[in-house]
Amino acid sequence: MATESGYYVPESSKLPLIAATGMGLMAYGAASWVVSGSNTVFLIGAVVMFCVMYKWWSTVIDENMQGLANDQLKHSYVLGMLWFIFSEVMFFAAFFGALFYVRAIVNPWLGGDAAFGMFDNTPTDAAVANNVHLWPGYETQWPVMVTPDQAANGDAAQFVGPDQSMSFPGWDRLLQWLPLWNTLVLLSSSFTVHVAHTALKNNNRKKFLQWLGLTVAMGAFFLVLQVEEYVEAYQHMGLTLESGIYGTTFFMLTGFHGAHVTLGTIMLLIAFLRGLKGHFKSDDQFGFEAAAWYWHFVDVVWVGLFIFVYVLA
Repeated sequence: MATESGYYVPESSKLPLIAATGMGLMAYGAASWVVSGSNTVFLIGAVVMFCVMYKWWSTVIDENMQGLANDQLKHSYVLGMLWFIFSEVMFFAAFFGALFYVRAIVNPWLGGDAAFGMFDNTPTDAAVANNVHLWPGYETQWPVMVTPDQAANGDAAQFVGPDQSMSFPGWDRLLQWLPLWNTLVLLSSSFTVHVAHTALKNNNRKKFLQWLGLTVAMGAFFLVLQVEEYVEAYQHMGLTLESGIYGTTFFMLTGFHGAHVTLGTIMLLIAFLRGLKGHFKSDDQFGFEAAAWYWHFVDVVWVGLFIFVYVLA
């Protein structure tokens, strides 16, 4: 409804409550999926979220197409998207922080050759005692191919390290290294979405649709490559969620990033379908622009992943 001042105020809606319920079901379902192997609750939550997003986005799009969204409301959309991306930055910062903590502090500490809380590499008595009495035989290494549990308990170990890691395989096998192709595809897609954005600003709708469609295809191709990478890791490399801290951090970081790529691809696909219907103008394109911002953010996160999870592994 429109107020006397001309500012549009949306009608009351139960969609935020339903969305919160769906997200709660997905979070609980994801945990249940990992622990018990049942994905029923997660799928129910995903269906609820899909229905909510479809209805909510359709409503916002209709309001904008009717000219109900004024400049102040559009500015609030911009601020909302910026805060959303900032929250995502903090989300991944927590996981990168966990990777640093495990790799630079905990792992050397368990190996008995770290000086916890000091500025040199001299082993402390506590670190040495920890290695001798709790995890005898464990040597600091990254990626952790032999877990502390495996080093201390041998065949009775519950956490067994992987047979191979996803680190740089050597120059002779560079072209067979899937993370490299993932990186090339995703960085190229950042360029194509920029070209599409520029074309839209210049009122070149044909070029906009061509390059945006190419971006969507590249996003989908990245996901296919990541699935192939996971299949190779599980079936041929022994790298799983249960293969020690290396497997856990690897799949948590790359898995959450893959989920964000999926979301970004969906957002760009929706923008592409809207573009086919004639939506977006050179001066009114936030629906696409927000998706482009998010896609650039996803690309930057992947660069960090490629460097710290793959290259420097």
